[in-house]
Amino acid sequence: MLSLFGSILLTASVQYFNDTPRANLPVSLFAAISTPTLALEPVGSDFALDPTAAEVVKTLLLDLKASGYSELDQGVWIQTNSGALLATHQGTRPLPAASLTKLATTLAALSTWEPDFQVVTIASTRGEIVGNTLQGDLIVQGSGDPVFVWEEAIAMANALNRLGIQRVQGNLIVTGFFAMNFETDPQKSANLLQRAFDSANWDDEILKQYAKLPQGTPKPRIAIAGATRYELSIPSTSATKELVRHSSVPLRRMLQLMNIYSNNTIAEMLATSMGGREVVIQKASSAAGISPEQIRLINGSGLGQQNQISPQAAVAILIALQNRARSLNLTLADLLPVSDCKCGTIDIRHLPPGALVKTGTLSDVSALAGMLPTRDRGPIWFAIINRGEGDIETFHNAQDRLLRSLNQKWGGPNALLTNSFTSRPWQDTNRDRLMLER
Repeated sequence: MLSLFGSILLTASVQYFNDTPRANLPVSLFAAISTPTLALEPVGSDFALDPTAAEVVKTLLLDLKASGYSELDQGVWIQTNSGALLATHQGTRPLPAASLTKLATTLAALSTWEPDFQVVTIASTRGEIVGNTLQGDLIVQGSGDPVFVWEEAIAMANALNRLGIQRVQGNLIVTGFFAMNFETDPQKSANLLQRAFDSANWDDEILKQYAKLPQGTPKPRIAIAGATRYELSIPSTSATKELVRHSSVPLRRMLQLMNIYSNNTIAEMLATSMGGREVVIQKASSAAGISPEQIRLINGSGLGQQNQISPQAAVAILIALQNRARSLNLTLADLLPVSDCKCGTIDIRHLPPGALVKTGTLSDVSALAGMLPTRDRGPIWFAIINRGEGDIETFHNAQDRLLRSLNQKWGGPNALLTNSFTSRPWQDTNRDRLMLER
């Protein structure tokens, strides 16, 4: 079977040998296999913007001005895959961008770990299994899994059941870097874990999530006789025996979930695991080839007005993400939501088909950045940052109209371009490893 790359080369060769000049081939044909390049900031007053892009940006600014929003609070950057700048408005000025800064967290994470990296949560004990009872404490040590939710806890409990444990004579002790269901209070997370371990204590919320698991998944029964508590660390008074090692979903799935739902806990935990905001800034700016001055962070999630990024920097990070993803046999679609999904933060947006986007929203900030595939101009990389007190939907509607206008003028994507941004399907597997033989 011909590869996508081979098909493109064959098509190009046929057209060339039929005396069709290469320049007449569709831009999107070569854009589909070319490496995106960041456009440079224009120098001088004689820089000519693309008329189509300049017009839609002008319309956006005029519409917002008519609604009472200052042009000084808006930022835009629009460019082609080859690095031609089509339109800009305050493109290099850092602006409050809310969760758009999660793009920096995403790039820093992929610069730190491989896409299939998994975080391991370990269940262990200092006691012995006698019959169906663990005589001693059950210790669960976290290592920073940001997506440890009901389903993960149920899987771990079922693994413990397979070891024959149905009752814990001692305490349930949770330790280390542990959060469950995006609850950042470790004691509350420990209590959630205890509830998940024993199906006799399940409520409607847990049953709803259980119903999404594969048919036939057992309902675990692990009754904790003692207390449930969180301890930052466990004194090494005696050796522990590992019972189960539970691996998280792979990093690329974590990042995709974080960006689809703009989940702050996932972003904060990943940033913490990397070493904090300074590390995120350094890794993201280095990987994107931009000045750290264009990325100003106080955390990894984007919560707070002090989290600022320029529209150009947002596009630079997107381009770096696509190039990094390609080197890993992935695409940007493995990390960001596609407009067609109608999911997460874009479930009620009116975006053109095939667009890969990341949103950002605070009470007075709305940001949208991503890649818009077009027939005539190939992939269009963009970032729009809007700010002002009022109805945030005004910003959403203006952003959506801008992208739809470009889509109408330059045409929707062809199959070739769409396929070059197709995600690699991810399927879950059993991620629990029993560490004892029974």
